[in-house]
Amino acid sequence: MRLCSYSVDPGVPRLGADCGRAVLDLVRYSHLHDGLRLPADMQGLLDAGPDAWRHAADLCRRFSSELESHDLAQDAEAGLAYPADRVRRHAPIPRPRKNVFCLGQNYAAHAAESGNPPPTAPIYFTKPPTTVIGPGEAIPYPDGLTTRLDWEVELGVVIGLAGRDIPEASALDSVFGYTIFNDVSARDLQYRTSQWFKGKSLDGSCPMGPVIVTADEVPDPQRLRLQLSVNGVKKQDSNTGDMIFSVARIIADLSAGMTLEPGDCISTGTPQGVGDGRKPPEYLKRGDVMEAEVERIGVLRNPVR
Repeated sequence: MRLCSYSVDPGVPRLGADCGRAVLDLVRYSHLHDGLRLPADMQGLLDAGPDAWRHAADLCRRFSSELESHDLAQDAEAGLAYPADRVRRHAPIPRPRKNVFCLGQNYAAHAAESGNPPPTAPIYFTKPPTTVIGPGEAIPYPDGLTTRLDWEVELGVVIGLAGRDIPEASALDSVFGYTIFNDVSARDLQYRTSQWFKGKSLDGSCPMGPVIVTADEVPDPQRLRLQLSVNGVKKQDSNTGDMIFSVARIIADLSAGMTLEPGDCISTGTPQGVGDGRKPPEYLKRGDVMEAEVERIGVLRNPVR
């Protein structure tokens, strides 16, 4: 499944499924076809557990098999589905319950361009829920706070099953799905002290989306190409196979002595090619447009304003 949070005109984000040329309203479609109601939003679906996930997948398959014969104008009138270009996309989890867990320097080449050796253990920091924005939303340029605003494309992991002390061998079983994060960073604030939190936590500095692709559609998260361009010029191009610590290893390490819960988000680190590591350095400015792309997931596009 390719799940999204969407709205039509002004409205509260609703649980949807990206079905190519249409976005399906899972809640209304479920009620129409079987009298059942799925939770109204993404976090509710995550909390509802595997039975609800399977039900949502069945609905997506049914709708997709019928899509060629559907009159989308009629579906839109009924609130069942909408042409993909008519809806507004939000971050798949518009406001996570917790901070987003993030990995620093999880690609050896990125550590090297930052002037550091590869870490011997995962380096964690977090970004608060107020940083999260959706596809197409503008990243506010923080005047007076930074002149070194930078980009970082990252594979995002969304936890589906709660767990503590999760073994690495079965860690991927706890994953609900995968998304894209852009870990926008104010480098001067980040390196002002030994703690990166402030420079990583400005409002709007964590674009997320455009969808969550469920784990069954990503057999191996360590075989995904990821890229980022600014104004159409490619800046980053790598593969998750180059991670120092794999998704499974991260989940096992992070969950040691600490419970992970449904809806927890992990941003797994960025490869080489960030602006701060270039010679000369390059930074974002107002009017720039970033496109962060991860294979099998899609493209996350955000302007800077």
